[in-house]
Amino acid sequence: MKNYICYTGLHWLWLTFIILFIDFYTKQIILNNFQLYESIPFIHYINFTYTKNSGSAFSFLADENGWQCWLFIFISIIICIILAFIMYYQNINNKLINIAYALIIGGTLGNLYDRLVYGAVIDFIDFYINTWHWPTFNIADIAICIGTILIILNDFINTNKNLNIF
Repeated sequence: MKNYICYTGLHWLWLTFIILFIDFYTKQIILNNFQLYESIPFIHYINFTYTKNSGSAFSFLADENGWQCWLFIFISIIICIILAFIMYYQNINNKLINIAYALIIGGTLGNLYDRLVYGAVIDFIDFYINTWHWPTFNIADIAICIGTILIILNDFINTNKNLNIF
């Protein structure tokens, strides 16, 4: 029996494992070397600041009493299953969309791990301009954002290929 996974989008899951490794490793550095809310300058416009986010993006639902953690765990699992299922039916040569899905799965699993182990997502990248600070984020969040942008880009590219003006 042939290994059909090698010919599907699931081939690109190697990228998921790279994201998971980098996300886990960077969070371990923060957990082992920082106290909660401790901050050190890294480069101009970026500090490393250890925070925990019990909510989702931009701390949505972070002020709730804990039920939201289970909701986000459930949503994360469903997203990963759906994207892996879609990747299974993608051709290995659809690189952009497969890379996008692999990045989103990697980021989602990275944050899922945090929720399961710590009850909240470990964030540490504090981007700022003067006194304005973007909400603190992590490598998993970056992978999810890049993956989302790639999905939009892929849709834009494919939409323009199908436009027939004349």
